[in-house]
Amino acid sequence: MKQRTMPTLLLACTLAVLASAGCATRTQTAATANVAVSKAEVANAADADGVQFAPAEMAAAREKLTLANQAMAAKDYKAATALATEAQADAKLAQSKAKSAKAQAVTDALQDDIRVLREELDRANAAK
Repeated sequence: MKQRTMPTLLLACTLAVLASAGCATRTQTAATANVAVSKAEVANAADADGVQFAPAEMAAAREKLTLANQAMAAKDYKAATALATEAQADAKLAQSKAKSAKAQAVTDALQDDIRVLREELDRANAAK
C-alpha cells in the first residue's frame, strides 16, 4: 500500500505544480493584454483632445498606465491588471468628457447662430 501512495502523491504534486504554472501564464497573458488595451485607450483619449478637455482624467490614466507597466516589470500581474483596468476607465472618461465638451461647443455656436437669425428676422419684420 505504501508503494502505491508515493507515486500517487508524486503525481498529485506534479499536477499541482503544472496547474499553478498554467495559471501564472494565463494571468501574465491577461495582464499583458489588459495593459496593451489600456495603452490604446489612453492614446485614443489623447487623440480625442482629452488632454485639453479632461486634463485631470488624462493625467490619472497615464499615471495608472505607468504604474501598470511597472507592476508588469515586477511580475505583479494582479496589480498590473487592476491598474490597467483603472487606466482604461480614466481614459474612457477623459474621452467622453472631451466629446461632450466639443458637442457643447457646437451646440453653443448653433444657439448663437439661431439668436442672430432671430434678431435679423425681428429687425426685418419691424421695418415692414
